[in-house]
Order: sequence, then C-alpha cells, then structure tokens
Amino acid sequence: MPEFRYRLPLFPLPVVLLPGAVMPLHIFEQRYRDMVADVLEEDRRFGLIYHDWDEHGPFLADTGRVGCVAEIRQHEELEDGRYLLMVSGVERFVIDEGLEQQSLYFEGIVTSYSDDSAMTGEEMEFRRRESIRLFEDLIDLLPERPEGLRELDAGQEVSFPLAQTIQMDRPWHQRLLELRDEGSRLERIDQVVRAVMRRGIG
Repeated sequence: MPEFRYRLPLFPLPVVLLPGAVMPLHIFEQRYRDMVADVLEEDRRFGLIYHDWDEHGPFLADTGRVGCVAEIRQHEELEDGRYLLMVSGVERFVIDEGLEQQSLYFEGIVTSYSDDSAMTGEEMEFRRRESIRLFEDLIDLLPERPEGLRELDAGQEVSFPLAQTIQMDRPWHQRLLELRDEGSRLERIDQVVRAVMRRGIG
C-alpha cells in the first residue's frame, strides 16, 4: 500500500482514540476552538495524538509519534464559543514532520500508518476467529451480555474493536495503536482476556 503524506491539525490529549471508536470531546481552549472551526469548513478531520502534559511536558510534534485521525460526526457550538463534539477514529497516522505554527494550534505533515503483516488473508481470518472465540468465552461468564457490543467479523480487522472493550491504562492502548501487525495486537488482547478469565468474574 503506497504511503500518503498530508498536512493535518494535531490535537494532543491524554487519551487514546482507536480506529472505529467513538469519543465525545469538550473543546474549550481557544486554539482548539479555532482548530475545530477550521476543520468544520474543510474535511472535518484532525489528528488526535496521545500526550500527557504532566508526564511528557510540552508537546513538540516529534517525528515518529503515532496517532489516530478523528472525524467530527456531530458538533454543537455553545454560546460562549466552546464546542461539544462526537468524533470517530478513522485511521492511524505517524508524524513525519512538525510544522511551525501558522495558527495557534499544532499542525504536522503526517503519513498514513498501515499494518505490515506477513500473514495471508486466510491465516489472519483463522487468527481472528481464535480471538473472537476467546472473547465470547469471557462474555459467556458474565451474568448477562453487555449492551452495545459490536458484532465481530473474522473477515475484517477485529483487534481495535476488541481493544475498545478492555479497560487498560492509556499507554497500553497507545502501544496497541503503534503495533503494525494485527496478530501481535490480538496476542496482547488475548493475554488480558485470559488473565481476566483466570481471576474469575465478579
């Protein structure tokens, strides 16, 4: 798959958005209000990138940082200029080049960040079915099936939908986002699922 370089507004936050996930955001800082206003006039997309300001210090748009493109699905502008957004994760990106800020918010030149797996399609489908079966075994241990679980199809990528159901710390989700092999992501997810099953439910 050819790489695609493009300019992208960047929104550093101490959260991890995964492809396919839906996330609410409250935009109150002026520079990000400006960012939202700009992207609403264009393609409604910006890059959400995990950054804990207390732990990591200033955001520098370092080359090699991996994030997820967020697309605004719904928005409400409040009377004082704040925004309430509902965004969905579209695809991953990696920062190629940080840019000098022509606006108050951050921007970068990014490249699409896709998987690079040695598995064939049939091998990957088999691997996905293993993880789906393990996850269903865990769900069967619950008193009742949780609402809102997505139907998983072994013919499509399933590691990110599975990861959305797992309560782990943000660095764990960020590392998962950075892995370029679905089989490796599924193995990490399976480890967590097995650990939960060993401990038991409740």
